[in-house]
Order: sequence, then structure tokens, then C-alpha cells
Amino acid sequence: MVADLDRVPDWTHIFRLNALNDNELEAFSPTLPELLYLRRGLDQPGGKLPLFDLDGQEIEAAIVRRCLAAGWAKPWFNNPLKPDWLVCKLTMSGRAIAGEG
Repeated sequence: MVADLDRVPDWTHIFRLNALNDNELEAFSPTLPELLYLRRGLDQPGGKLPLFDLDGQEIEAAIVRRCLAAGWAKPWFNNPLKPDWLVCKLTMSGRAIAGEG
């Protein structure tokens, strides 16, 4: 991409972007495991997110916690039989990130 570096800084304030470095935008994007986790909730009633992956393995707690911290998921209810399990559902921003649009 060719850019007129004398003019680009004049436009960056409009988009709130740094014209030469967009690494900060990565902080707002989910990793592939997070995205796969979030997309599984799109087809579930109430946006319920899975406890297990497609291979029957428990979803890593770190993935769930990162989605909670980013606001893409929220706790749904406590499981009295397994209190350490995080039962979550999608938020509106989680649905947007997952691709529901």
C-alpha cells in the first residue's frame, strides 16, 4: 500500500487509528479458540456457551475467563453439582464478535 505520509496523520484522528501501526486492534479481536467457543453459542437457546469442545474435552477455563473479561460472555448460573464450572452465555457484543451481526 502506498500512502502519502504527509497527509495520513491528518486523517488518523477521524478513525482513532495509528496509520502506521494497528497492533492495538488485536486486543479487541478474539483468538481462534475464543472465536470457536463464542460461535458455538450462536445456535443454542439463550446463547448458552458450551462446557465441552467438539471432542468432548472441557473448554479451557482461561478461554472462558478471557471471554468474560472482554465482555463477550457473561455468567448464566451456578451449577450446584459442579461449582467450578463456568456456565456462561453470549452477550450482545459476543454475538457481534462471533459473527451474528
